Amino acid sequence: VCMSGVADERNPVLDCCGGLNNVDYSKVDMSVMADVLNHIDVYDPRFCVAVIAIIFNPFFWNVVARWEHRTRGLTRLFGGPYLACYCLGTLIILLNVYRSHSMTVAMKAQARWEVMASPEVFYAGAALMAMGSVLVVTSFLALGFTGTFLGDYFGILMEEKVKGFPFNVTENPMYWGSTANYLGLAFMNASPVGLVLTAVVAISYQVAIIFEGPFTEDIYRQRAQCCKHK
Repeated sequence: VCMSGVADERNPVLDCCGGLNNVDYSKVDMSVMADVLNHIDVYDPRFCVAVIAIIFNPFFWNVVARWEHRTRGLTRLFGGPYLACYCLGTLIILLNVYRSHSMTVAMKAQARWEVMASPEVFYAGAALMAMGSVLVVTSFLALGFTGTFLGDYFGILMEEKVKGFPFNVTENPMYWGSTANYLGLAFMNASPVGLVLTAVVAISYQVAIIFEGPFTEDIYRQRAQCCKHK
């Protein structure tokens, strides 16, 4: 690129605002991805169980929470919104524990990738797990149990949106903290299947955010409108 800002015709400058649409996929080195996939048995039942557990969890809690918001079925069943929220939250925790267990089993059952078997990768994984744990714990402390586990769907609303740490770092610290934990675990175990499962976690969370974000905003918008009319 010349100092005048005119691009060398042999190396045209990509418009950064074009995002991934500007990526020349023909120049992507797929050998690394192929090497990763060579170490993974996608037909292993333990791998399949882990994938199902990852996808099922956010699907389950979104379906149940929306059903509760629409019908108040859990609130009636448990005699109040708080007990209903605590029970659903406890079930979500147990499901997440099983998801973590199934991912760990899948990682241990499949081959390690020697490229990742180095002290640098191990310590990078430990750092990721530390960072992820900080995001998860501080998010829980900021939101509380009901704020973390879908209390707004039960009519348990917070007074105002939390804007302090870690929400001033990332909008969904619980999700991305968990993702960082799984990525760190994959690094520490030199596990290519762990990398793939972490990618599935990230995608499932991103899909959940697409559905949860606007729906939650609408709940608080309705609350604000009700307050204005009082």
